[in-house]
Amino acid sequence: MKTNIPYHKSLIPIEIPDKNFVCSLVSHSENFKRNGSEQEIIERALDNPIGSQSLEELVRGKRRMVIISSDHTRPVPSRITMPIILRRVREANPNIKITILIATGFHRPTTRQELIDRYGEETVAKENIVVHRSRDDEMADLGTLPSGGKLLLNKVAIDTELLIAEGFIEAHFFAGFSGGRKAVLPGIASATTVMANHCSEFIADPFARTGILADNPIHRDMLYAAAKAKLAFILNVVINAKKEVIAAFAGDSQEAHVKGCQFVLNLSQVKRNPTDIVITTNGGYPLDQNIYQTVKGMTAAEANCKAGGVIIMVAGLSDGHGGESFYQMMTEAQSPQQLLEEFSRIPRNETKPDQWEAQILCRILSKHKVIMVTDICDEQLILGMHMEHAKTFDEALKRAFGLKGANATVSLIPDGVSVIVR
Repeated sequence: MKTNIPYHKSLIPIEIPDKNFVCSLVSHSENFKRNGSEQEIIERALDNPIGSQSLEELVRGKRRMVIISSDHTRPVPSRITMPIILRRVREANPNIKITILIATGFHRPTTRQELIDRYGEETVAKENIVVHRSRDDEMADLGTLPSGGKLLLNKVAIDTELLIAEGFIEAHFFAGFSGGRKAVLPGIASATTVMANHCSEFIADPFARTGILADNPIHRDMLYAAAKAKLAFILNVVINAKKEVIAAFAGDSQEAHVKGCQFVLNLSQVKRNPTDIVITTNGGYPLDQNIYQTVKGMTAAEANCKAGGVIIMVAGLSDGHGGESFYQMMTEAQSPQQLLEEFSRIPRNETKPDQWEAQILCRILSKHKVIMVTDICDEQLILGMHMEHAKTFDEALKRAFGLKGANATVSLIPDGVSVIVR
């Protein structure tokens, strides 16, 4: 079996022996035929808002507005979406003052070059862009989340007349789906708020899983935060493996998001077919730029891996581990199991930075061996985080067969963040 899979900013060829290969779990988005160009799909969604007035009607008479936009870790096609939003807003209200607020959540601040890569030189030069800093920015206190954590949000978003957001919807490994309310929490929330929402109790909850919104305690907090922030309108797109827009949903922050999530569920849900070895990726750059992000793709492999199996994660990791506290927790732990037990004893409001990512990685590592394939990232960094390293895919597959036997079964998930394994 020969194919190409995403790695960093390109595709790499791989081969799997026919006698071992069982299945490839692929999102139906690969075969989805979009209706019109990317621009036409977005314009059509904005022309037909779901459960809301149009964007043009919302901006009329307003003096100030904030557009929450995704950061450098998200493959939102903002070079397409943002100019359309800005044009339509200014056609309806030429004098409105617009601020673009970059939703970094708990990630590092987006650099100027990353802003240019996302929006283009002209937009970065002309627009007022503010990068959210969860630990440093002045926050507005909006009370308490349903979970009991403090709700502290960026004042730029709260001290405005109209708050909207752009983003994209994909399966998410503990929030159910990305997009919609996630622009607010964790997007523009204080570190304190993010950590309360991402506590060990919630991460361990059986409903805090890929593709699940109902009874998901993390989602419930996020909805509440979006309502308190008065998120009035969203434009969320769905993209395929080529990062092309295939669908768009605009309108009410909850109703439009639910419609988009149902669309993604119908496209992404695949039937579980467990194997000894599972090969996956994070869909290439930007989602495979660090280990922190690749945990998402690993959860799809986890769902299709037999107990004690091997997960081969192919990822560039050009940005290393992706979180200093995440890295320190993993390297200082005696074992993934020991760290899991430690997390279970940490109260909700004492959650440590990046604890949630380490908790999910430890859950995977306590059941499976992970071999990380990259020729960019430092090997010692990977080994220190209780994973194995291989410079090439062939090396990783050979090692996996060495661990599970020459007749081991193999499955492939070409893009681990694009599927929901049931």
